[in-house]
Amino acid sequence: MSNPQQLRYSKEHEWLSAVEDGVATIGITEFAANALGDVVFAQLPEVGDTVTAGETCGELESTKSVSDLYSPVTGEVTAANQDVVDDPSLVNSAPFEGGWLFKVRVAEEPADLLSADAYTAFSGN
Repeated sequence: MSNPQQLRYSKEHEWLSAVEDGVATIGITEFAANALGDVVFAQLPEVGDTVTAGETCGELESTKSVSDLYSPVTGEVTAANQDVVDDPSLVNSAPFEGGWLFKVRVAEEPADLLSADAYTAFSGN
């Protein structure tokens, strides 16, 4: 499993794209998707919601368990991936592409986000 070098990662296993025009894309890592098993339901934050770094903002349900979704940054949600709501298996099949979860206009970015290499060392993958 390879974690894309251009992304940054949280210790809760979310990834964050580079901030472009103040907006970043967020999803869960392949490691987290594999640990969850087959995702069958996604509850994502809604456009206009405010999310806070390190706090829950949604939920992913799999055939194995239910897992809280944490935001790696603080800001306002600008988009939620309706494709994932309609087909939650995208989280498993394409966690770094079509399985992204939501976009945030970043107000504050924590300093403790990890590089791909640091996340690989942290997660053991």
